Amino acid sequence: MALVCNNCGSCIQPLVNVLAQSIRCPECQHEEAMRILPLFIVTGASGVGKTAVVPALRQLLPAWEIFETDILHGADWQQQRSNWLRVAHSIAQNGRYTILCGTMLPEDVDRCDHRPFFSQVCYLNLHFDDATRTARLRTRPAWRGCDEAFIERHRQFAHWLLDHATTDFDPPLVTIETTARSPMRIAQAIHAWATLHVSGSPNPLA
Repeated sequence: MALVCNNCGSCIQPLVNVLAQSIRCPECQHEEAMRILPLFIVTGASGVGKTAVVPALRQLLPAWEIFETDILHGADWQQQRSNWLRVAHSIAQNGRYTILCGTMLPEDVDRCDHRPFFSQVCYLNLHFDDATRTARLRTRPAWRGCDEAFIERHRQFAHWLLDHATTDFDPPLVTIETTARSPMRIAQAIHAWATLHVSGSPNPLA
């Protein structure tokens, strides 16, 4: 996350102060304001409704930026994640929060160069029962590659998320059971989760 100091012109790794909402140059000690907000990620196995919930979330959170992460494509998945964090950080400088809806995990997000510019990354998991997920994936068109091996991988991934919610996520991963819920009801639950996190943010929305 090397930046150019606006005071001395050095290429630096700035020192981030979340409470002061600022960064400081380690070379000349120049300090300047920066909004350092939390980032929200709605994750989950394939087929659980991460894309379907986006329109409803946009209705409920018009002051937030909501993205379905697959709209950016690239051969390098890690670069794609890094680009999303850069976008979300830039949006934060306008005083707006971002929710990214897509399969992302802490081990990948923490490697992104702009991760230090977020006070925390909060994850929410959408979870279907196995039968519902399998039925949904089997109805997808062939070009999406949802063969039986793909379905089994995502069954295992869905259960991995449940099993590692408190060990691999900080704060712990929150799970919403989506099997019998409409996209609007799911969005309402996400809305409650996200707004609870920002109620104590050091830099609330204007």
